Amino acid sequence: MAPTVVLLHAFPFDRHVWDGVVDTLADAGWDVVVPDLRGFGESAYGEDGPDDEPSLSWMARDVLGILDRMGVSAAVFAGISMGGYVAMEIVRQDPARVAGIALVDTKATADSDEARANRLKVAEQVVASGSTEALARAMVPTLLGTTSQEDRPSVVAQVKAWIEAADPAAVAWAQRAMAARPDSLGDLASLAVPALVVWGVEDGMSPRAEQDLMVDAMRDARLVVVTESGHLSTVEAPEQVADALVTFLADVKRLPQST
Repeated sequence: MAPTVVLLHAFPFDRHVWDGVVDTLADAGWDVVVPDLRGFGESAYGEDGPDDEPSLSWMARDVLGILDRMGVSAAVFAGISMGGYVAMEIVRQDPARVAGIALVDTKATADSDEARANRLKVAEQVVASGSTEALARAMVPTLLGTTSQEDRPSVVAQVKAWIEAADPAAVAWAQRAMAARPDSLGDLASLAVPALVVWGVEDGMSPRAEQDLMVDAMRDARLVVVTESGHLSTVEAPEQVADALVTFLADVKRLPQST
């Protein structure tokens, strides 16, 4: 069985934010698993339904459950933005499953009081309106870098459409889950596996200082800066992200996979 890499998507999107990366990883010999996190894309909320207490721990359990059903004992986890939060939750829940970790345009610190309050406000608004159209208008200028906004109209249109297609209930649930997440720097410091931090140089949502905190926390970490990209580097500059991941994965010890 080929070694496995699990790609975890950003909020409020689904697995398609990794479309420009998947084939390159597969061509490099990796078995690529790209789940829709609960409530997004074609996923369901799982046995517990949408009314359980919002927590990233549920998303992590969903992902680990998929790997259990596949017979995968260990994998490299790569997460962008919210997907990075889920990867860090997997580290907390089952560190032995983590053969390597790649954190893309994300951060390990918990939300500030202001950021937490804003997430909860957004959750209330999307539920009240039953729509994510206003969210799309607000998020696109902050998600995408200047280069994409000025020179990549198709990317802007696609990102807007993806947000508008998101289920408002899932958006609210995920916002509340992210608002409740803990600081993860200590968990990252406990890892003894190879790590990669990827950051779009135009990313204003996850500042460079946050990337340095993660690199400094981990024992074996490297930073790759992606040019002409903001917070959604897998969509804005997928070739650069794919190349960074392939180089990183070549150095990851490929642990035997159970069948």
